[in-house]
Amino acid sequence: MYSEKFTESIKAVEAAREKNIAYEPVRMTAQEKDDLLKKYHPDYKAEEFEELKIGPNKGEKVPTELAAMLQAHARISADDVDLSKPDYDVDVLVIGGGGAGSSAAIEANEAGADVMIVTKLRIGDANTMMAEGGIQAADKENDSPAIHFVDAFGGGHFAAKRELLSELVCNAPEAIAWLSDLGVEFDKDAEGNMITTHGGGTSRKRMHAAKDYSGAEIMRTLRDEVLNRGIPVVDFTSAVELILDENGKAAGAVLMNMETKELLVAKAKTVVIATGGAGRMHYQGFPTSNHYGATADGLVLGYRAGAKLLYADTLQYHPTGAAYPEQIFGALVTEKVRSLGAKLVNAKGEVFMHPLETRDVSAASIIRECNDRGNGVETGNGLGLWLDTPMIEAIGGEGTIEKRIPAMMRMFGKYGIDIRKEPILVYPTLHYQNGGLDINPDCMTTGVENLYVAGEAVGGIHGRNRLMGNSLLDIIVFGRIAGQSAAAKCKETTVGALTLGHIAEYEKEIADAGIETDKISPMLLPKYEKNNIM
Repeated sequence: MYSEKFTESIKAVEAAREKNIAYEPVRMTAQEKDDLLKKYHPDYKAEEFEELKIGPNKGEKVPTELAAMLQAHARISADDVDLSKPDYDVDVLVIGGGGAGSSAAIEANEAGADVMIVTKLRIGDANTMMAEGGIQAADKENDSPAIHFVDAFGGGHFAAKRELLSELVCNAPEAIAWLSDLGVEFDKDAEGNMITTHGGGTSRKRMHAAKDYSGAEIMRTLRDEVLNRGIPVVDFTSAVELILDENGKAAGAVLMNMETKELLVAKAKTVVIATGGAGRMHYQGFPTSNHYGATADGLVLGYRAGAKLLYADTLQYHPTGAAYPEQIFGALVTEKVRSLGAKLVNAKGEVFMHPLETRDVSAASIIRECNDRGNGVETGNGLGLWLDTPMIEAIGGEGTIEKRIPAMMRMFGKYGIDIRKEPILVYPTLHYQNGGLDINPDCMTTGVENLYVAGEAVGGIHGRNRLMGNSLLDIIVFGRIAGQSAAAKCKETTVGALTLGHIAEYEKEIADAGIETDKISPMLLPKYEKNNIM
């Protein structure tokens, strides 16, 4: 199954395992981290970014692939639909059927609003479903929201919007209680107390989990609640353009049936964008852990309507994506594997970094070890490094892996790899969109009234790097806030005449800027061709 060099490397890892378990790597200094990131992290590759020529963020740099979508032609023109005859007319239109969209819809419904979800795949086909490791909340006696804030603020390079991060950490304990009351089966000890663990960059054990399928368990519960409440869900239908009213306020969206391509008009008093991330844009050619529909649609829709972006130049590359076998190339290997005791080891069997550095530092360390130091393992599909999973059972005892990370064991087991007995190969994978649409604490965008945003489409909550467990948290906290805020705003909103005039205005900006492009946006779904990722 393995080449000779491959086998030799595994033997080196096994020979050093006992020593490596006892070895406690020194954490990097702040200066060492800064130097490492500037040299090796993908966010610092200037040639991979482009300055925007139009729109609210004109003059700022974003990834080249995102710039192409932000400065592309719209999929429709104003003449393609009749806005005077809406197919749907609701109080709150939620675009996106993941954790943030579902949370928003539940809370809007709870507040008495007439709410509808529209999603281009199915409800639950989202990055939420694929999240594994857990959700943070400072709800233990030795912890507090203030300590949680300090961890997250530092981990995000002190760039987070303080008012958003404050909302995140202060609402976290209630978010856990809300999920638990809805029926989420969190891991608990024999006495019924929630089990919590460390994550990278955390100073306290505040990671709540449901084995290693935490996101799937949360999404299962939220989906059931949406359906049990009778909230309408329009599946396989994508928002292709926002609708504004004559006063410039968000007033709905043009929808497209993904199968028939039929265009529909949804009128609404308020709109919530909860479209998730951008991993399927494959920035810089990286593989991704994201679901099939993660193509930055919400950023495109919001930006063309006049909403501003924040930190759109920063992405999170999860340090441990599967590098082998090729069938699961890029798939997420949860950080929980390291919080349970596994360490990153190079081809020589050497531990080269602390296992729980922040994600950006960990990713940059792996890239350095493979590319500059020549200590990577050739996989046949690139380079990777070992994550020594047998350490977990050497530390925690036999059965720990099957009990705590069963999904991970099954994923590799399908390809003949028993992670209880042999290490696995990993390399950074495109994971999370740190930047997104700029919002106020009530989740309304700073550029378009009555347009709310929640989840991964938001920028500023985490700064320029996110800690493990804070994304599942932000979709709940800000999804709920967005739903509550959107429902409250409905009560004082009268929708004016509907218009798509902003499309023609944006087309004029494209022409005036001299942009020549044959691209249209939003992308909606990625296109995979032979020998070409995108």
